[in-house]
Amino acid sequence: MNGPETAKSDSAEQQLRRQVEDLKRQLREREEGRSGPPIQRWHPSGITISALLLGAVVLLVAAFFGGYIPFQRREASVLADVQQREKSLPRMEVMRVGRSSIHSDLTLPGTLQAVTEAPILARADGYLKSRLVDLGDRVRAGQPLAEIDAPEVDQQIRQSEAAVEQARAALEQAQASLEQGKANRELARVTAERWKTLAAEGVVSQQENDQNQAQLASQNANVQALEKAISAQRSNVAASQANLARLQDVQGYRVVKAPFDGMITLRNVDVGALVSTGTTLLYRIAQTETLRTYVNVPQDDANSIHAGQPAQLTLSNFPGRRFPGAVARTANALDPASRTMLVEVDVPNPSGVLFPGMYAEVELGNARVNPPLVVPAQALIIRSDGAQLAVVQPDGIVHLRKVAIGRDYGDRVEIVQGVEEGTTILAAPGEIAQDGVKIIPVSSAGAQR
Repeated sequence: MNGPETAKSDSAEQQLRRQVEDLKRQLREREEGRSGPPIQRWHPSGITISALLLGAVVLLVAAFFGGYIPFQRREASVLADVQQREKSLPRMEVMRVGRSSIHSDLTLPGTLQAVTEAPILARADGYLKSRLVDLGDRVRAGQPLAEIDAPEVDQQIRQSEAAVEQARAALEQAQASLEQGKANRELARVTAERWKTLAAEGVVSQQENDQNQAQLASQNANVQALEKAISAQRSNVAASQANLARLQDVQGYRVVKAPFDGMITLRNVDVGALVSTGTTLLYRIAQTETLRTYVNVPQDDANSIHAGQPAQLTLSNFPGRRFPGAVARTANALDPASRTMLVEVDVPNPSGVLFPGMYAEVELGNARVNPPLVVPAQALIIRSDGAQLAVVQPDGIVHLRKVAIGRDYGDRVEIVQGVEEGTTILAAPGEIAQDGVKIIPVSSAGAQR
């Protein structure tokens, strides 16, 4: 700006200086007698020298006012132009990217479940005679819940008792036959010994002796058969008694009892309903003194979760109230589909205010080894080519940089990749954020924690 005028003023000033230097040189030469004829030398008077010096001063002053003042005017004009352009630049708030706190409050959704829950099915065929408890009742282990009328079981028990008596009578008969067989065997033994002695003396024939010896062997075999028959009859008695005991147990199942302490969460039948063994659901009982919930912890926080770690549960129907719990166990493995680890959190429920099936938010406080970078959600630029941050260089030039987003907390988000800690970014870029735009940065409080 004003380049030709500046060059012109500089050349005039230099010409004036050269003229002054020439005058001074001529004066020195005349004083030394170096100019003019050797005989007639010019000796300048004091008035002449004063006039020359005065002219030189006048020329210097004229050159000063002719060059410096326009230069100052040009400098002022350029400064005013720069200030005007700076005033026209947008002033935007900037901040530095920082890490979140080392202490993380991981909040995950979960559903409350009973620690122990079981369906109660009918174990006897018949009709529901009476219902002793109802929905929502608290019961103790062994407490009667219902009674089933099963007349067929009574008939089967009487039939089984008769079968036991028959088996016992058959056993006694077999024992009597064994005693008789033993007696016949003893008689045959004595006879066989006598005939053997007589045959040796030649009193009787060998044929008669052989017949008596064969009779003894026959009686021995008969005794052994009777002993086997007694064993079979004893087995029949045991089988009849086992069948009777089974039917008596089934008869005992006519009174349905609670398997453990808990609460009746489902009642499925009414009095007079036909029930079948192993298929008819009578009740559902749940142990609610301690509840549990399962949460899926992301991979980034999986290593910081361990058994015994405290937890806090919040529910929408209990505003401002927190229920303490603890991590009972972890899967120690990640689900390949979701990259999360299953964690069980147990919550004491002595007052019974918490119910199975409630939705809860579980807060797991943990200390992270490498806290992630975090920026306000309004600092993100979401466009067709992905998420970006407006990075501000030291000279105020804005450059858009693609980033990878981690967890979204609503008002802030984690940045996994794309920027480093301490990078200056626009706090609220808006539509003005374009690559290469220059701004006037205004510092803010910093990255959100």
